[in-house]
Amino acid sequence: MTRPKKSLGQNFLTDGNVARKIVESLKLKTSDRLLEIGPGKGALTGLLLSAVKRVTAVEIDDELSAELRKRFGSALTLYHNNVLDLDLRDVARAMGGVIRIVGNIPYNITTPILFWIIDASDAVTDCTLMMQREVALRLVAKPRTKEYGILSIFAQYYSQPALEFTVPPGAFTPVPEVTSAVISLNFQDLRSPRAHDDSVFRAVVRGTFGKRRKTLRNGLRPFELPAEFFGSLPIDLQRRPEELSVGEFVLLSDAVAKHASAETLQRGIRSK
Repeated sequence: MTRPKKSLGQNFLTDGNVARKIVESLKLKTSDRLLEIGPGKGALTGLLLSAVKRVTAVEIDDELSAELRKRFGSALTLYHNNVLDLDLRDVARAMGGVIRIVGNIPYNITTPILFWIIDASDAVTDCTLMMQREVALRLVAKPRTKEYGILSIFAQYYSQPALEFTVPPGAFTPVPEVTSAVISLNFQDLRSPRAHDDSVFRAVVRGTFGKRRKTLRNGLRPFELPAEFFGSLPIDLQRRPEELSVGEFVLLSDAVAKHASAETLQRGIRSK
């Protein structure tokens, strides 16, 4: 029997009711292209394969990969890799087009996985992920709360996140010290206005939150903005970044893109 490896952040989902609830929330069609991250012992995989024709999965563990291949055979396409070493767009192309993602992801690399998905969100219709509740709350956080930050803004700009339900520690083996949550991100139902230049938007968000307790003005200094920028801006730069909505960050980044020189824009983007 494969034992959970602490170094890989493994907590196997053992509650069948939770697994069924996750799969039911997906409202699967037989033609859906599914990528499962971290299938572990296959608690979700078997249920997914009963609803769709094929499943592609990514599993880093040697023993678990062998067990999954033996159990599911050719119905499962398996990448025996660290998920962060894969190019998500390449995976989607190999699967035949835009994909859906599901998984009980390792809690020790949750944030990198989320950014990995967001960075290639044009190849994904939606994802449904199990994660630490604390991180899930950051994805749906509102301005002026302690949870609100870069991850909140990126999730709400590139998708429509929704907290589906919480999961108690006892649903896993070994039992984690934290409560978990299932969250969905819909990359097609976008509510936020689009920025003129996504790279500038990302740089402005990262730059201002890099100085979270300072004013927006401090965070924009790398862009070396001219005087007319400050005279025409509809946003008070004495505010702190956690006070701005996603839409206000779009307005701010568009103003930066309009007034900064090409050289300082690239310098600001590279620094983030």
